[in-house]
Amino acid sequence: MKMQSSIFNTGHPLPSALISNYGSLHLLRQPADRPGEVELDEYSEDDVETKEPDWEEKLLCRECRQVITSPVERTEVQGAHLHTCANPAGILYQIGCFRKVRGCGYVGPATAEWSWFKGFSWRVAVCNNCLTHLGWQYLTSGHSRFHGLILNRLVQETGDEC
Repeated sequence: MKMQSSIFNTGHPLPSALISNYGSLHLLRQPADRPGEVELDEYSEDDVETKEPDWEEKLLCRECRQVITSPVERTEVQGAHLHTCANPAGILYQIGCFRKVRGCGYVGPATAEWSWFKGFSWRVAVCNNCLTHLGWQYLTSGHSRFHGLILNRLVQETGDEC
């Protein structure tokens, strides 16, 4: 799949399937007034966690307040929970690593290109309620996985920033 650089601050180059014929990004949904555009069929919701976690504290999508994860799901990857990463366009992200999430969907197949974590492939993670880009899901061929979530796109259930 051909990759294109993104001006949409997603953090990584985007598969060309995400760029419409009009040159704008229609992430996961097609506007009704633009016939002829190809629908994106590479979106999937997280099917790993089938049982609803019993989290006392929750971290929510800043845009729509959908429950995404919990502070108890924080994990260390490569020796730290917090990482500051730059994409190929030089955009900086402060991400936190989390074991489990709910309320996320994923765009496209995983790729190892420009991965911030050695041995892991990534794919874009979005809020499955409002489609806000929340970070990335990281996977290994051995089925290990974690999520690198953009911290300023999450809020604690109390409304405080993460």
